[in-house]
Amino acid sequence: MSATTYLFRPVNQQELDLIADSGWLAFPPRLPEQPIFYPVLNEEYAVQISRDWNVPYYGVGYVVRFAVDSAYLENFPVQNVGDQQHDELWVPAEQLAEFNQYIDGLIEVIAEFRRS
Repeated sequence: MSATTYLFRPVNQQELDLIADSGWLAFPPRLPEQPIFYPVLNEEYAVQISRDWNVPYYGVGYVVRFAVDSAYLENFPVQNVGDQQHDELWVPAEQLAEFNQYIDGLIEVIAEFRRS
C-alpha cells in the first residue's frame, strides 16, 4: 500500500452535494471560470476559508478531508498564498479527473459553519 497524505478543502453546499453524488469518492469538474483546483495542506487554513469566505458568501461552508497518494502529490509543488499556514496545491482543472483517481478512501466532512 502506498503512503498517503491528508489534504483539506473548503466547499460550499453545491460542491458538497456533487461530492456526495460521487459516493464521496471524487471532486466535481471545475467550472470554466475555475482553472485550478486547490486543496489545502492544513485544516486550520481550510477552516479559515470556509468560515470567513464561504459562510458570508453562501451562508454555509464545509471542510472536507481526504487522503491522496503521496507520491502522486509530488507532481504539484506547494504554493504559499499568504501567511505561513496558507499552503495549497494547484491542480490544473484538466487534471482533476486524474487527481480523483489517486484519492484513497472516502472524502469526509470534518467541519460545518453556518451564518448565525
